[in-house]
Amino acid sequence: MTVELDGETLTPDDVVAVARDDERVSVAPAARERVRDARDRVRDVLESGEPVYGLNTGFGELVDQRIPPDRLEQLQTNLIRSHAAGAGRELTREEVRAMMVTRVNALVKGYSGIREVVIDHLLAMLNEGVHPVVKSRGSLGASGDLAPLAHMSLVLLGEGEAIVDEPADDPQATRRVAGDDALAAIDLEPLALAPKEGLALVNGTQLTVGLAALAVVDADGLLEAADVAGALTTEVTLGTTASSDPAIHDVRPHAGQQTSAENVRQLTAGSDVVEAHRNCDRVQDAYSLRCLPQVHGAVRDAVAHLREAVEVELNSATDNPLVFDATGVDDRASGTDRTAVLSGGNFHGEPLALRLEYARIALTELATISERRIDRLVNPNVQESHLPPFLAPDGGVQSGYMITQYTAAAMINEMRSLGAAATDNTPVSGGQEDHVSMSAQSATNLRRALENAFAVVAAELVCGAQAAEFVGDAFDGETDLDLGDGTGAAYDLVREVVPPLEEDRPVHDDVERVVTLLEAGLLEEAVSNRCAGFGVAADDGQ
Repeated sequence: MTVELDGETLTPDDVVAVARDDERVSVAPAARERVRDARDRVRDVLESGEPVYGLNTGFGELVDQRIPPDRLEQLQTNLIRSHAAGAGRELTREEVRAMMVTRVNALVKGYSGIREVVIDHLLAMLNEGVHPVVKSRGSLGASGDLAPLAHMSLVLLGEGEAIVDEPADDPQATRRVAGDDALAAIDLEPLALAPKEGLALVNGTQLTVGLAALAVVDADGLLEAADVAGALTTEVTLGTTASSDPAIHDVRPHAGQQTSAENVRQLTAGSDVVEAHRNCDRVQDAYSLRCLPQVHGAVRDAVAHLREAVEVELNSATDNPLVFDATGVDDRASGTDRTAVLSGGNFHGEPLALRLEYARIALTELATISERRIDRLVNPNVQESHLPPFLAPDGGVQSGYMITQYTAAAMINEMRSLGAAATDNTPVSGGQEDHVSMSAQSATNLRRALENAFAVVAAELVCGAQAAEFVGDAFDGETDLDLGDGTGAAYDLVREVVPPLEEDRPVHDDVERVVTLLEAGLLEEAVSNRCAGFGVAADDGQ
């Protein structure tokens, strides 16, 4: 498959396909035509001699500095070099690829005035495995993700460094080389940037939206896994699935809530365990079981809210200034009779930053309710009598999964401590850029929160599978009680990588193996294969 970029239809799943699965990338012919038209308009403005920000003036606070024609190329080169001022860890391979593909898609909308050759260099780098070394910190989310995008762009000049995929038997084989050597490895020459091109490359939200695109896809998978984990815990603690009855959710019809309730019903369909105690005298379950659809559903709605913004941003022009056909443009701040070059603030990351923070808070809640269910599985003071303390077959001598709950609690503490980056502000560029979004940090925090939430949900699945070993004890040692269609599939998959805990062992491997299953989508696949209705409402409603 090739992902065709047209500036209009890129999706988060497309970003994942390019960033993680190395799908090839091309540009639609109509988009190339728009790129050529926009470049022609830039030439018109340059020939007119009119001062236009980003074409023949300085940047930021230096906007009033007029640049002579013979120094315009140097202006663009200096912009890339000076803005490559990042710090911190280096972006991962997938993060760099996500940033690159989203940048190309924004450029081919045809409002940036960049030459095709620059776009073709970026395409070749993506398709042939040349990944600039990019520092992860330095963006304020306005004027876009300047520092990270500048590190990416250095390689186009034959500067900076890149990680080059090696044509070897080992698909992970790479080497770290200078920018010019990286280009030479794929038969490209370094570029001399023309007027407007340096600014077009660095002025945009592509680190933020690239990370956000990866995050919404991961969050969707996490939500499905959390529904599975919660359904399994409900079942093995002898909770009731009546709290997922459609009648309850039809009278409070939040989309996410209805989806999670339907998932629980589908996952536990056919369960002998549920049927075996359907008429017991327990009146209500704890909130972490009874309110699963409401809490998981609210998280679903928060992630859907973020996805909506990401899908818009992926197909938006986010640099500054933007180059338009003057026809129909009312405010011609600068340009010619044929061209309007307008300065604005589409680089400001606020539309993403606030929703990224909302999603991070929501995922923290998802992990929190999962941890509460872990406690109900292991805590001898609240768990059902058929479950041994800490799920250890020989309690006292064995500690079982006691510390797994500690780790879950620690992961949640870290999620809570990440803070709301989007509410921070530090004026920069001599006060010209006096309000920034910090959207890139919000995206980074969300990715960290996802990593922790996956670990917590995986821990619940591990503990749920162990609790399933003791379910028969609640029914006079009955051993042939089947779990539900979906929860049974989840139990079987977990048991493929985590054997029942019979003696104490280092249990970090248990959780890490299940995290791998979740991140690869294998749990969702296994459950869907055996439980036809699972996820249907989620796909339709979200």
